[in-house]
Amino acid sequence: METYISILRGINVGGQKKVLMVDLKRLFSELNFKNIRTYIQSGNVVFNCEKTNPIQLVGQIENGILEKLKFHVSVIIRTTLELKEVIRNNPYLKESNIDVEKLHVTFLSDEPEKKKTEEIKEYNFSPDQFICINKEVYIYCPNGYGNTKLNNAFFENKLNVSATTRNVKTVNELVRIAEFAIQ
Repeated sequence: METYISILRGINVGGQKKVLMVDLKRLFSELNFKNIRTYIQSGNVVFNCEKTNPIQLVGQIENGILEKLKFHVSVIIRTTLELKEVIRNNPYLKESNIDVEKLHVTFLSDEPEKKKTEEIKEYNFSPDQFICINKEVYIYCPNGYGNTKLNNAFFENKLNVSATTRNVKTVNELVRIAEFAIQ
């Protein structure tokens, strides 16, 4: 058994694509996943299943949501180990004078082309900052994420991948839940 974390994009935001976590949990159960736990209303689901290709899991979950809930949601999958590496690799955690409450991680569906990650470095939305590393974008928004141009749509457009963002507190909590699920 492997523990996976699925991060859904754009549910329960602005009254669109409303999903109760109890319904999402039921859907994951119907997909034969085990030890299912949700965290807050933004579509974070930790679950166990036989070790498999994450791309297959994404398709299975996206199809299940479309079939049951009648709308498309992009799903991004990470393992517990991958999520721990996301925390460990956060370059802003190594800097002084960083307000951890203002740190976010944008999870990308795929690693973007190197050319696109180089091109995106040209954008400057100071005081907001970002660094692309592999399949994540680390973001620091001193004035709050709600006020930044460094949103999911920006990264999806510039990097040509699906994206969804969580604050660092949520990422840490998902790791904690995933580690507990292993026991």
